[in-house]
Amino acid sequence: MKTITLVIASLIAFSGAAYAADATAPVKEIMDATKSNWADNNSDWTDVFEASRLDHLYSQDFVARYKAAAQFPAADDDGISPFDYDVIVNGQDACPLEDMTMAAAPPVNGTTEVTVRFQKSACADTADAKDYTTVRFEVVEEAGQAVIDDIVTENLETHGRDSLKATMALIAKGQ
Repeated sequence: MKTITLVIASLIAFSGAAYAADATAPVKEIMDATKSNWADNNSDWTDVFEASRLDHLYSQDFVARYKAAAQFPAADDDGISPFDYDVIVNGQDACPLEDMTMAAAPPVNGTTEVTVRFQKSACADTADAKDYTTVRFEVVEEAGQAVIDDIVTENLETHGRDSLKATMALIAKGQ
């Protein structure tokens, strides 16, 4: 009897996992756009925060924070973005992205951390050209769909982590 109960419990747990949203899907779409943005032959920049992406790739909380921060554009020439840098590569300059890897950790309290690593300066002639950049996407499920709730980058000065949601909150406060 214990065996049957264990088998049934395992099947129920497995079936729930099979129907869970793919946490890497929204991250892959953002990383594909970012990789294309930094490709050698790319002339069209893809905004990873354009309206159609905001609608389906990001959580409601992230979108609300982005829209509040967007009231304070970083540059007058576009008048849209609250950022004056690429938030994924965490800088204004990069080479074509190389050696990209993506891995999802098991969910913790409803959040799946998807870690992306890549080389953003491989074409540069500098000592840190082969260093890896690590970006962590916090992915949650809303309405049965995996969506990005935060983008966390490494702070090169403090060696800590910088939350994009926290940065957007500061921008929205005019800071």
